[in-house]
Amino acid sequence: MGHVLQLRTATPQDRDWIHELRHRVYAEELGQHPVDPSGRLSDGLDGENVYLVAARGETRIGFVSLTPPWVGRYGLDKYLTREELPVLTEEAPFEIRVLTVEERWRSTAAAPLLMYAALRWVAARGGRRVVAMGRTELLDMYLATGLRPVGRTVRSGAVSFEVLSGSVAELTRTVGERHGRTLERLRAGLDWRLDVPFAPRADGCEHGGAFFSAIGTDFRTLPRRHEVVPADVLDAWFPPSPDVRAVLSEDPGWAARTSPPTGAEGLLAEIAGVRGLPVDSLAVGAGSSDLIFRAFGRWLTPTSRVLLLDPSYGEYAHVTERVIGCRVDRLRLRREDGWVLDPARLAAATRSGRYDLVVVVNPNNPTGRHAPADALRAVIAATPARTRWWIDEAYLGYVDPADSLAGLASVDPRVVVCTSLSKMYALSGMRAAYLVADPETAAELRRWTPPWPVSLPAQLAAVTALRDPVYYAERWARTAVLRRELAAGLLDLDGFASVDEGVSNFLTVTLRRGGPSAARLVGECRRHDVYLRDLSPMSPSYEGRTFRVAVRDRVENARIVAACRSALEALETETVAPVAAGGRGAL
Repeated sequence: MGHVLQLRTATPQDRDWIHELRHRVYAEELGQHPVDPSGRLSDGLDGENVYLVAARGETRIGFVSLTPPWVGRYGLDKYLTREELPVLTEEAPFEIRVLTVEERWRSTAAAPLLMYAALRWVAARGGRRVVAMGRTELLDMYLATGLRPVGRTVRSGAVSFEVLSGSVAELTRTVGERHGRTLERLRAGLDWRLDVPFAPRADGCEHGGAFFSAIGTDFRTLPRRHEVVPADVLDAWFPPSPDVRAVLSEDPGWAARTSPPTGAEGLLAEIAGVRGLPVDSLAVGAGSSDLIFRAFGRWLTPTSRVLLLDPSYGEYAHVTERVIGCRVDRLRLRREDGWVLDPARLAAATRSGRYDLVVVVNPNNPTGRHAPADALRAVIAATPARTRWWIDEAYLGYVDPADSLAGLASVDPRVVVCTSLSKMYALSGMRAAYLVADPETAAELRRWTPPWPVSLPAQLAAVTALRDPVYYAERWARTAVLRRELAAGLLDLDGFASVDEGVSNFLTVTLRRGGPSAARLVGECRRHDVYLRDLSPMSPSYEGRTFRVAVRDRVENARIVAACRSALEALETETVAPVAAGGRGAL
């Protein structure tokens, strides 16, 4: 691999070379900084930045520096105040700094590939915006990548820079459209050692469910399902109730070949009876995603303004931002608050009425935290009539099905409650969900629902499941016991900073700073056929260190703990803290 271009995270062994190259370029060559007798250049961000390095064998070619928002300060702070550059405070961007290449390699693809690697690294940590300083004489090159000036120019020594910014989504799209073929050609000659896939997902929303790649999506090797632990998706660990299994097995040929009731009338009636809701306030769909796409597509346009929790279920950001193109703001949940939603902060963000839609997942996924219905009811009551509220209660059964806003939604035109039957009733493969809204809103959505929205097996299973509350209540209670046992097992491992249970059928685990990334640990666990969910792309709040684990049965939970132990041991020898090689230069 000596002649193959390698892209990797910097190691402590790269430190002296980075300091020395920075001095040669930014002090001796460009005159941005005074020449230092030591021949080295560093600054106050040393030890906090992340550096990506390009090399061919033992020959180092260049590097780029990244300052994540969780560092709390940026290189740009030395030149401009936060009032002069509000993007640093308002959007929690990642700063890309000091793209530096050895002179003899500057005509190669090293610099563009380092920039591309930086963009992919930022995206993998949930970054939504980047900022940079680009030398004025190279401005055209930066504009070609999709970066745009923010209207601020700074001067450092003999060099002037433009402050640039761009959204990660737009930059990724621009790079793909303009340079996709070139990147694919270069990819063949790369030794890509970063903990992020080389290419972004082409379309669709990233979910869990990678475990099916181990089973085989062509269904030719289904016995593999007994060897794989699918803890990267939140399917129930228990089977559907015995009555559900009986009704599905009674005459599967008939259920497969027969058209279901056109409007799922029996399912609607069962939901209404069990939940104590007017039947005309209900609409059903093939899972909650079906309802989200159908409703949001009717209500929202690119001019709509939407508020989402951050972090929260990724489908909502996908539909509002990537599919519809809404203006999306985020209410950041904070690690220091235990990821709990503060009703006062939510009220302050929504009382002006500037949002067309506010989405609250409760209990939240992936934080696992629950906000009492009374607290949310008070916040909703204080907002103007123009703001619609979408409350996702997919996991409410793990708390208390009675602590629902469904009753409010059935009479208040501003409120819609969406509930999946998949996770709580062990019917993920069936795809069944419903929403509750005032009769006029529900009727509108039913008009835009195609016939036979829920298959006959799914209708049979859902109706039967709703008629067996005792079985499911026992399974939900057992889930809490298994969750506590799994959390205790993971807490015994050396390498985790925290294990957060929440209230649902999953927990989140955060690795220690300076240890392996969540992506690396998740990848290592797959060697043991244990699939976990890296939460890094979902939000920068997770700092690339947090993964989610679905609760499984006791045997599979033991396998999860064992796989994590083995992964930590395997990664320990190759994990290094971020190299202390910051500096005063810029792109």
